[in-house]
Amino acid sequence: MRLSCLQENLSRGLSVVGRAVATRTTLPITQNVLISTDQSRLKLSATNLEIAISTWIGAQVEEEGAITAPARLLTEFVSSLPSERIDVDATAQPKGLALKCARFEAHINGTDAEDFPPIPTVESGVVATVEPEILREAISHVAFAAATENSRPVLAGIKVEMTGLDFTFAAADGFRLAVFKQKLASAVDEDLSFIVPARALQEVSRLIGTQQEPIEFMVTPTKSQVLFRLDGVEIVSQLIQGTFPNYSQLIPEEYDARVVVEQAAFLRATRTASIFARDGNGIVRLKASAANGASGRLMISSQAEELGDNQGEIDATFEGGEESKIAFNSKYLAEVLDVLGQGEVALETTTPSSPGVLRGISNDSYVHVVMPMFVQW
Repeated sequence: MRLSCLQENLSRGLSVVGRAVATRTTLPITQNVLISTDQSRLKLSATNLEIAISTWIGAQVEEEGAITAPARLLTEFVSSLPSERIDVDATAQPKGLALKCARFEAHINGTDAEDFPPIPTVESGVVATVEPEILREAISHVAFAAATENSRPVLAGIKVEMTGLDFTFAAADGFRLAVFKQKLASAVDEDLSFIVPARALQEVSRLIGTQQEPIEFMVTPTKSQVLFRLDGVEIVSQLIQGTFPNYSQLIPEEYDARVVVEQAAFLRATRTASIFARDGNGIVRLKASAANGASGRLMISSQAEELGDNQGEIDATFEGGEESKIAFNSKYLAEVLDVLGQGEVALETTTPSSPGVLRGISNDSYVHVVMPMFVQW
């Protein structure tokens, strides 16, 4: 293999696939990146056996070929080079890559491309397309609510449902539930339901960048893999097998009290309370009450037994009885308020021991349910 390309293109390509490089693994070659030529372009691929990322960059190919090289070493070396042309040659003895750029050169030991795990391909299945901004918004609203450990693998994924032009993303970790509904760019031919790892969707979100064209994803007929196709990048992920909780049953249909507040004020008060909550099991107490007529107030407080306590108050519109009380984990509350964005948000509650529901007043596509913390009032 012999080719040349621009340093900035190669550096960008390596950073794209780098997130799929295995970190801790029993298969050392998955810490490498696969470098190959593909129709007069340079193709870079990496996989940790759960997710695979491939990207193509422009190059002047003189001789076809393929080889693998340590991803971290190659990435760090290329990123340190000046922004000029890089000449890349595959060497037989010792096997590896010879790189030259301006007055810098290096030899990096590599391994045969045949030893690299096959990069999965998805060539047939149900195809759906979605606008990049809508997909980014959907991922940001639900991915943080997925479980981060794998004691229950389905909870580390995001449930995706598609019917006609409608799609739904749902994530739950046992303590909270996030559900986001929006429209596809084009209708799907058949109803579709699968669970994709949250990490895979977060990588898709990271790579959307400034893309304008709709993003295509294709699910294999066996529902074992999903392919996301972006501009010059393909991401293939294994799908999670199992039964996702029936999330629609977890969303309370009624409430006894509803408080509407400004998101910015609510988030600021929550972050302030979380300073004390850190040493108090992360508990933030919320108490809403009516003041005069339709207006009201929301008290946000927290305490740490050995350190002290704090209390904040913000204006609110309150409906339902004299007052309502509920306590949440401060991290969970701050994270959902952060994604709800500017404007008014509603908190709907029934009892202090029942889940609370948060929604954006101007955004009916998103609902978030948080389990309460049990406290002495």
